[in-house]
Amino acid sequence: MRKPISTAAKPCGSAEYIHRVSRNRHADVLAAWFMKPAFSLLTICGLEELESHAARGVTHVLSILDPGWAEPDVFGRYHPHHRITVRFHDAIEPEPHLVLPQRDDVAAILGFGRDLEAAGTGEGHLLIHCHMGISRSSAAMTMLLAQAHPDADENDIADRIRAIRPIAWPNLRMLSFADELMGRDGKLIAAAGRLYAKSLAERPDLGETMTRINRGHEVELGRAYQG
Repeated sequence: MRKPISTAAKPCGSAEYIHRVSRNRHADVLAAWFMKPAFSLLTICGLEELESHAARGVTHVLSILDPGWAEPDVFGRYHPHHRITVRFHDAIEPEPHLVLPQRDDVAAILGFGRDLEAAGTGEGHLLIHCHMGISRSSAAMTMLLAQAHPDADENDIADRIRAIRPIAWPNLRMLSFADELMGRDGKLIAAAGRLYAKSLAERPDLGETMTRINRGHEVELGRAYQG
């Protein structure tokens, strides 16, 4: 049985907290339980939110951008930080002109996480962003959290992601590669399904929206865990 993630750190699931992050569409979380012992603060956000974090002491950034998308110039206004960029579209099924996330992309993200753990001082602020801060970035944070806590229960990990980013809908293709690379035996995928189910319960219209953009497999997985 996987071990639950410790809740000794400052709780991030209070009603006040969830109301605040739902309103602002992004969240910072005190992260004593995360990336042991590399970070005291972590953030998931989208491109439009990057400016609001420019003066907030971000030390490490993982940027996930569409191929051909210009590098955000906002990082020139950040404090000195370490940043890497990976590029692929937010998709899970092949479509013309789309670059899908590949196994090597996920391996690179996990390698970034290992480097952070090795170099961390406990005072860092990790920011992961994609275009909207919903799918690719939440998948990346999920896999880094799973890697940092190899004995943690996958459902605990998914709950933490929803606490960090209540609008999270992690990219299933990315998580499938991560599950394989980390030997999670499908449990990370199952936890994603439960996360989708919770999101669908809160927003029934979301299923139609995600299906329309060719994310129907994720919707089907979420519905399998409803009820």
